[in-house]
Amino acid sequence: MAQVHDIRKLYFEEGKSISQISRETGYDRKTVRNFINKEDWNEAVPIIKGETEFPKLEPYKELITKWLVDDKKAKRKQRHTALRVYNRLIEEVDGFNCSYRTVAAFVAIKKKEIFKKAEGYLPLEHPGGEAQVDFGDAQFYENGTLHNGKYLNVSFPFSNKGYLQLFYGENMECLLEGLIAIFYYIGAVPYRLWFDNTKTIVTNILKGGGRDLTERFLRFSEHFGFQAVFCNPESGHEKGNVESKVGYNRRNMLVPIPGF
Repeated sequence: MAQVHDIRKLYFEEGKSISQISRETGYDRKTVRNFINKEDWNEAVPIIKGETEFPKLEPYKELITKWLVDDKKAKRKQRHTALRVYNRLIEEVDGFNCSYRTVAAFVAIKKKEIFKKAEGYLPLEHPGGEAQVDFGDAQFYENGTLHNGKYLNVSFPFSNKGYLQLFYGENMECLLEGLIAIFYYIGAVPYRLWFDNTKTIVTNILKGGGRDLTERFLRFSEHFGFQAVFCNPESGHEKGNVESKVGYNRRNMLVPIPGF
């Protein structure tokens, strides 16, 4: 599912063509097109068959990586292209018989690892259509029994509107059900949602700022068509609007302790 998400991000967010994505990722154009046009995200996503492992390239990976690492000492315009790597392998390595496409796909992946950009700063101003998401703690009575629960908050910094949904806890079902309820209530889906690095969604924070996300959440975001954005670790101020809204909603909508 993460591979599918990356393909769709290159197309819908970065505006790259199917041919460009095919060259960069090593997947054939038919596979890329199928996942760009996919609409039903409830069924199981098949494993993408392609050259993701590059087994045929195994004897040459160390040499290619060395060439690319050495490029860090050179100016950007004087570094190896995938074509130059391919030509050098043909010229300098006896018995080399891999395709250019295989080499290009592997080089693209290694370049992202080697030449990753330095960490930047996230903007604190949000345009219309963006929303922030966070949970808060709240007590409530159900049939006279007091529960220590949670409430999902979705706020829109541009308009300062906010919505909440009360739950027993803070698991994946609560997050997704709460978002669905709010999407249908407002009659729209924000094009970008900001989250903390909660384990409900994020399984791993990668070097360079990337995230490994749970397959279920990826499937959900593809179905509703929003972009998930994550704050830097321990940087709740980057979504300060919803942090404030959590307290505002508690004071104004959950006092006195609600019961049903």
